[in-house]
Amino acid sequence: MLNLRKVCKFYGAVGVLSDISFDVPRGATGVIIGPSGCGKTTLVRLIMGLISADQGEVMFDDEAVVKENISRIRRRIGYVVQGGALFPHLTAWRNVGLMPKYFGWSSPEIIQRVELLADMMELPLDALHRYPGELSGGQRQRVSLMRAMVLDPEVLILDEPFGALDPMVRFQLQEHLRALFRKLKKTVVMVTHDIAEAAFFADEIILMRAGKVVQRGSILEFLSNPKDDFVTAFIKAQRTLAEDSQEL
Repeated sequence: MLNLRKVCKFYGAVGVLSDISFDVPRGATGVIIGPSGCGKTTLVRLIMGLISADQGEVMFDDEAVVKENISRIRRRIGYVVQGGALFPHLTAWRNVGLMPKYFGWSSPEIIQRVELLADMMELPLDALHRYPGELSGGQRQRVSLMRAMVLDPEVLILDEPFGALDPMVRFQLQEHLRALFRKLKKTVVMVTHDIAEAAFFADEIILMRAGKVVQRGSILEFLSNPKDDFVTAFIKAQRTLAEDSQEL
């Protein structure tokens, strides 16, 4: 479904991505993880066609993510960022219905789709008539996910989608979304800094460092066969953070 082959990106003489290659099959979840500044955000921007690769290629099936195809490609993608990035001057309903209206959907079609998504996301219908500032953090993120899914995209890209949520809401939403993605057979690319979150969602984890992929595989492969000292240290640091948090 999503294929990257030897992708490189430079800003001037500085290489920010180097020889990035991986696949995310249709219906699978690939989770990109790594320390701050490793190139995760740049990689997501490349996948979405917001910037272009200097070398290599990004493909959706047999369609390259290039300038000539970008409008069509973007209709195949739903995007969710940390905090939701909802329009504060629009109600939740209008945030979700904005793109269907732009593409000429009828009012009954929009109503049916928004109500279906609200049911999927377990969001009360009365919450749709509130503004983002009147919603809880979990509700805002559910609305953001509804907006990303409203055109029924083939691929969902989630960039630190749970980072702004408190632990209990985060856990509840994680469980709900994993079940929903599997039910709908969505192809998902997620970015996170949390190895536990990556393990929870991923069919394959893609660990990056300094613009390169250092290891790919399941969490069991990472734990049993880390490729180098960085992988070992990264996992150890994540475990230490988790243990320290439990003691607080």
